[in-house]
Amino acid sequence: MVRQTTLEERFGKCPYATAQSLISGKWAVLILLYLEDGPIRFNELLRKMPKMTHATLSVQLKDLEERGLVNRRQYDGIPAKVEYSLTEIGKKFHPVVAAMEAWGNEYIAQMQGETNA
Repeated sequence: MVRQTTLEERFGKCPYATAQSLISGKWAVLILLYLEDGPIRFNELLRKMPKMTHATLSVQLKDLEERGLVNRRQYDGIPAKVEYSLTEIGKKFHPVVAAMEAWGNEYIAQMQGETNA
């Protein structure tokens, strides 16, 4: 009997499993995309996200922060100001986002061509 290894068992050993695990959240890629332009406040990021709740964004940001892809910086004041930005390793995700954009555009064009044919 062949035993299947789980994603968790491959994390940190297999680059594909590691990358998949790090960006597994439904909104992770969009969050990383919006943070590419520099630090952004929570509510500003929330406005950019389509149909996302406050709680969901909070969970996704906390997860990305725990995984070392996002920085959270809180400034003293009333009300407290919190900004999110990419870490150095988070910034290195840009070529992946660019490749996903190119592939996504190609896929959309192909599907539109097939439906218009």
